[in-house]
Amino acid sequence: MKLHHILKGACAVVALSAPMLLADAAPASAESVLRVVKHSSLRVLDPIMTTAYMSRNHGYMIYDTLFALNEQQEITPQMAEGYKVSADGLTYTITLRDGLKFHDGAPVKAEDAVASLQRWGKRDGMGQKLMDFVKEMKATSDKSFDIVLKEPYGLVLASLSKPSSNVPFIVPKKLAETPPSEPMPEQIGSGPFTWVKADFQPGVKAVYAKFGDYKPRSEPASWAAGGKVAKVDRVEWVTMPDHMTAANALISGEIDYVESPPTDLLPLYEAEDSVEMRVINKLGSMVMLRPNHIHPPFNDEKVLQALAYAINQKDVMVGMMGDNEKYYKLCKAQFVCGTAYGTEVGSEGMMQGNIAKAKELLAASSYDGTPVLVMHPTDVATLSSHPPIVAQAMRQAGFKVDLQAMDWQTLVGRRAKQDPVADGGWNMFITTWVGPDLMSPVANLGINGRGKKGGWFGWYENAEMEKLKDAFARETDAAKQKALAEEMSKLAWKTIPNLPLGQFFTVSAWRKGVVKGVLDGPAPFFWNIEKTKS
Repeated sequence: MKLHHILKGACAVVALSAPMLLADAAPASAESVLRVVKHSSLRVLDPIMTTAYMSRNHGYMIYDTLFALNEQQEITPQMAEGYKVSADGLTYTITLRDGLKFHDGAPVKAEDAVASLQRWGKRDGMGQKLMDFVKEMKATSDKSFDIVLKEPYGLVLASLSKPSSNVPFIVPKKLAETPPSEPMPEQIGSGPFTWVKADFQPGVKAVYAKFGDYKPRSEPASWAAGGKVAKVDRVEWVTMPDHMTAANALISGEIDYVESPPTDLLPLYEAEDSVEMRVINKLGSMVMLRPNHIHPPFNDEKVLQALAYAINQKDVMVGMMGDNEKYYKLCKAQFVCGTAYGTEVGSEGMMQGNIAKAKELLAASSYDGTPVLVMHPTDVATLSSHPPIVAQAMRQAGFKVDLQAMDWQTLVGRRAKQDPVADGGWNMFITTWVGPDLMSPVANLGINGRGKKGGWFGWYENAEMEKLKDAFARETDAAKQKALAEEMSKLAWKTIPNLPLGQFFTVSAWRKGVVKGVLDGPAPFFWNIEKTKS
């Protein structure tokens, strides 16, 4: 049976909202407008203020980067024409390509790049580590700038080509001077699309238009690298919280692309001849549970370890992805299973639902029975199933749990608060990361040990972890780097900065024969996509 026949009765009422919403599109030819249902709505526009993927995705639409990774994970110049390194390894000179323009018509200058990297380096974990080694950054002309190091550091270009949150996007100097804790007042980039502010309706629609003055590279597009050629005039991100409505809209042609259909609907999509589906992030994603380390009860290692023993990872994965193991695998690696540093050492016995051990640890801890506030986002398919499953395991172990439902964007705002729960704070949330965000011990924010001053939400603080990361960053021998990664894994399973809940692979879906040129990558990219007449 075809998907539109299956959905016709179930969605007869709610599906009406999709055509009504889309009727508000700006006047442009139908074949030049790509309409997309994303995994969530866009709220936070500054991709340096937050690691939320909607903000990262927004950044990729309108900004560009100095370097980028291609599908072979090779570092390639993007806005940069090239670079050179001094004989002592202490100075990187980067030269910009000709013809780069911001959306307001101003040329991109080296001073813009310097200011952008400085702002990014105050917020991003890998950027922070890079800045620990930087003596100074300075523009030497309109087209060139120097990064001068205190000592040799082998991850300079790897840092500048970081493909996911937080991405080192380049913005005008006047915007880059905004403190990283405050949102930039304007959305001016130099990427293949421009931000259509007048059409932005938070929670409803975000709109981007092709930037006619963008100068793409000559190489073929590959991941975040190569020629970013916008082949549609306009991209509209349309919010549809109801997944059945989105499926029906895709089949009817009202929507062209659905970023992440829920697993339970995949058989319906697969049965429809007019739909093409593919896993575009071949490295997969990891589910991460993040405790708040600065307030009780998770400022106690025994409580954290009790949590690690109570949860059964398979329960979480089956609850999210069903019994189809081609879409998930059990994985306790901090740095992603199947990668160079994908060790699970230190996790022995944990994440297997050992309730007796969890009760024992909790009884020996400082936990006083105060309810644990677990934030539960209900509007994102890849995030909504985990909290109730985790909460049930916690209750069995002896925790009292306050499971609070909210949308994802509300969670994103609340998780930035360091206040106690009584004052609007929180104790735990669960999120997902694409593999490239976690596979490097330096980039992995889940083990960032800087605490309340520079750490990621949850504010884990551990000087020993930071020393291990420094040693990893300085090391050039692959075997020694692997040994250091194992030490970090052992320390992580002792101190529990986070809990990996499993690895999964999401599928994207689009109109077969209508939408072409969809790229693989750690994020959904909308350059190179063309839309033919339906």
